[in-house]
Amino acid sequence: MPLAEPGGTDKVRSCSGVDMTHPFLSRRSLLAAAGLAVPGFALAQSQSGPFRFAGWRGAETDAERGFFEVPEDRRDPASRRISLSYVRFPSTSARPGPPIVYLAGGPGGTATGTATGPRFPIFMALREVADVIAFDQRGTGLSNHIPPRPPSTGPAPALTRDALTRSLRDELQSAWADWTRAGVAMRGYNTVESADDIDALRRHLGVETIDLWGISYGSHLALSVLKRHGDRVGRVALASLEGQDQTVKRPARLDACLQRVDALLDADPAVRAAVPDLPALMRRVHERLEAAPVDLAVAGPAGPIALQVGGFAVQLLAGGMIANPGTLALLPGLYLALDAGETSLLAPFLGGMAARLGVTGMPEAMDLASGISAERLRRVEAEARTAVLGDALNFPMPHLVGAVEGVDLGDDFRAPIRIDTPALLVAGTLDGRTPLEEQAEVAAQFQQRTQVTVDNAGHNVFESHAEVQDLLVRFFRGEAVEDATLSLPPPAFRLG
Repeated sequence: MPLAEPGGTDKVRSCSGVDMTHPFLSRRSLLAAAGLAVPGFALAQSQSGPFRFAGWRGAETDAERGFFEVPEDRRDPASRRISLSYVRFPSTSARPGPPIVYLAGGPGGTATGTATGPRFPIFMALREVADVIAFDQRGTGLSNHIPPRPPSTGPAPALTRDALTRSLRDELQSAWADWTRAGVAMRGYNTVESADDIDALRRHLGVETIDLWGISYGSHLALSVLKRHGDRVGRVALASLEGQDQTVKRPARLDACLQRVDALLDADPAVRAAVPDLPALMRRVHERLEAAPVDLAVAGPAGPIALQVGGFAVQLLAGGMIANPGTLALLPGLYLALDAGETSLLAPFLGGMAARLGVTGMPEAMDLASGISAERLRRVEAEARTAVLGDALNFPMPHLVGAVEGVDLGDDFRAPIRIDTPALLVAGTLDGRTPLEEQAEVAAQFQQRTQVTVDNAGHNVFESHAEVQDLLVRFFRGEAVEDATLSLPPPAFRLG
């Protein structure tokens, strides 16, 4: 059974035609979406000052590149000072409000990269209200001062839970030691330091307050900014919420999301007849491949790569595909094909994954520092034993927990807070990366919140519906915005 449009490159298409990073392996590559890679324009504009910013689909606009310096680790007086970079899109208003600072997801996404993609029109529209600041967090884009790792020359590890965990832990420990010897203050790469960076950005801009606009890990970072510098934040608009103790999502919450997806299959009698129970089909495929992994040859940068693929690899793949409806629609067809033994269909999805097996520093350090409470870890481990995707959704967390000692920020960091800052919170009902049940726990912390739900939207919810942009502009302008539910057509599930 051939699978329709599996995608032979590192990108797939989301429900709205958005290019999304290939749905495999690391949560940072999924959450950052269009903002992971630093595009050529950003690297070319490495000096401060005005330039022409190349946006989405050939659009250009005037912008200004800026830099400021911060300590790499404020707790260590001997640490380096590092330069952090941002792009300012000047306001078109005669009386602009506080600058709106965009916080990318990941961790590891770049705000400047996001601004080149389908979110670009929102960046432009918000200029009606204020300057819009695409701030590249420490360790990303031109704010990255962690030396890159050399490409691996050894064989790829087996794509099983144990082999991948062992490989990533070994690589991170080796890289951490190398970076530390090179003078990098790796312990400074955490969400608390990033939150203080944002207040340093505010002071650099010379303003009393800023507004925040972020998604996914960007909301996790925003929570830390509000906790530490809440009196300097006027308004926040956040989507696909990730709470202080939600670096690792609960597997049971993902099962609830998959049950919602399964219910959507009822709308197409042919799909429902072929897939009577989607979670059961997925479990059967995972169990079979875990018991008997298959060997696949996939295309790599330097030629064919031999991979051993177990059930965990398919769980990782599914964890990416459920992020947004466009790839979610492929799920029934893919699993039917795998259930029929057509494992060669995995090759296009896994091609190039060897390049994603390494570590880059910032994402791993941030996740390790945010960590997971002991109570939540016990719950995650218990739920993972019976969950459809096990504990694969947030790989390499909690699998890397303890790989580097002394970096966890502790339970005080992960504790919820009361937030009185006006907030616009946006969620998609088919978000498989930050399920609705997880987001509800975060939303409860905001005492002055407006909630917008987009039916049948996924993780990349800001650009999913045309009305979201208008709501963001009105909210940041200070206008009253009421709770709302917007609707999109459900995904058209494909069998082949």
